[in-house]
Amino acid sequence: MNIENRTTHNVAQGSPEWLALRAGFYTASEAPAMAGESRYAKREELIAAKATGITQEPDSFKQALYDRGHAAEAAARPLAEEIIDDDLSPVTMTAMVDGLPLLASMDGLNFDGTIGWETKLWNEALAADVRANTLSPHYTLQMDQQILVSGAERILFTCSDGTPERTVSCWYESTPERSAQLVAGWRQFAADLAAYVPPEAKSAPVVADAMESLPAVSMRLEGKLAVISNLPDFATQLRAFIERIPAKPDTDQDFANAEFACKALKRAEDALTAGEDAALGEMVDFEAMRRQVRDLKELARITRLATEKLVTARKEQIRGEIVAGGIAALRKHIDELNAAMPVNYMPQVPADFAGAIKGKRTVDSLRSAVNDELARAKIAASEIANRIHANVKTLQASGLVVHDTAALVLKAPDDLAAIIANRVTAEQQRQEAERERIRKEEADRADREAREKLAAEERAAQAAITQAAKAETLHPAVAADLGGLVREQHTEAVATLDAQQVIGTAQRMAAAPAAAPAVPAAPAERTGPPTLNIGTIKERLAHMTVTAENLRALGFAPAGRERAAPLYHDEDFPEICEAIAAQALAAKAEFLKSRVAVAA
Repeated sequence: MNIENRTTHNVAQGSPEWLALRAGFYTASEAPAMAGESRYAKREELIAAKATGITQEPDSFKQALYDRGHAAEAAARPLAEEIIDDDLSPVTMTAMVDGLPLLASMDGLNFDGTIGWETKLWNEALAADVRANTLSPHYTLQMDQQILVSGAERILFTCSDGTPERTVSCWYESTPERSAQLVAGWRQFAADLAAYVPPEAKSAPVVADAMESLPAVSMRLEGKLAVISNLPDFATQLRAFIERIPAKPDTDQDFANAEFACKALKRAEDALTAGEDAALGEMVDFEAMRRQVRDLKELARITRLATEKLVTARKEQIRGEIVAGGIAALRKHIDELNAAMPVNYMPQVPADFAGAIKGKRTVDSLRSAVNDELARAKIAASEIANRIHANVKTLQASGLVVHDTAALVLKAPDDLAAIIANRVTAEQQRQEAERERIRKEEADRADREAREKLAAEERAAQAAITQAAKAETLHPAVAADLGGLVREQHTEAVATLDAQQVIGTAQRMAAAPAAAPAVPAAPAERTGPPTLNIGTIKERLAHMTVTAENLRALGFAPAGRERAAPLYHDEDFPEICEAIAAQALAAKAEFLKSRVAVAA
């Protein structure tokens, strides 16, 4: 991670100069909203504010809360200074981190910049989290950025109203992994900010559109035979009302209108029933009126039920469309990351869009929740892609040919380095073993051919001598002497081959990386008293001549003395034997080498 231009700014927090400085940076207090972890601001709102420069002025309630917080901060500062045993000064710092302009305003930083302080206004729930040291990302993300920008080692986090009785604290330390996640989050935020398109202006809170109410149902008995009612006019207006109901609601406004219509239709059903009952109380038999009432009630009921089902189904459909849009956007992002790689190495990045929209009722809240989860998944995917690119370069630099590249590039860098080191060592050992096998096969073949040639030459010489003896061109005694000479020369030649083979084996053993040294570099550390004397060593070696000078030459100095007799540790006896054996083998090889030189 590249951190440049750490700068401390001489601006008072809350001043116009401080506000102007913040406008050009990604600030620590905005980090929770950037990551979709803020309790007070949405990620989309932060993007809009950064893109337009328009921020919401605090209302009187929020301003009063801010004032209380500032007063509590001032009163809590001496308490924090007592905990860390050092002075704390408020500070605003900026830095360029991997090309991203980051800012952190800290409630306090000590003189050498190693300890920071962050305080929040007292509330019981936060105080409980502080006591348990289980702070939520809403707080830890802000401190991750403060540590990254300032270079502090840790931060004292307090929850306080300025009094000792209501002040609790805990220490917070960031990690390289959290810093990397923070930077990846701001990098994705910068990309989304660059692609920002102002949305259509939001309307006032959604309420049903003003729809002309259905007329009141009026039915009365005129005399004894006629029914006077407004059912024909009511029927016309009911059908017109139904025509205005949204056939395919898409927005919160459409759903509000449809739900209002359902309520109006239910009231119409109830009014028709009440009117019919009232008229029936006065009339005896007006079948036409009853049939018309029944038809209108059925029309209102069927339309209401269908609209209610439509609203429910459309809401589920829109939820599915919004979730599907999030899935498609994440897939596109991963495809773009894969396109920048030699092979499609990107894994599936988990994203819980369905979980994100649980409990959300409006279309806006659904889209906001999916966008927050999408941003989180994009950040995670980009972080994985950066690790893959770095691991691909590491693998290429190693020179290894691997068959499981797709799995290796997903490893943590330290794990990959360990795997590469093990495989490089194993490959070197394999290559050396293969070279040794080829050398041995070639040496064995040359030795076999030389022996076969000597045997053939001996057979030919003996056959010639035998043939000459049979032809009486050689005296039998001379023939016998010649035969013995041939056998003797053959034996010496074979001995020469044996010596060459022993020397070659010794040379290969000496050159082998894993070969044990002939003489130990230093005996292992011993803790007990030495008890092994020269006589015991000679006795164990079948009375081989062993002196203190011999052992000293082999690297074993006396560990003690009993009067004039040198003493050694009994645990060293196996190593003494190995050193003597190695010396004897070296003497044998030297002897055979001299025999070869004489024969040549």
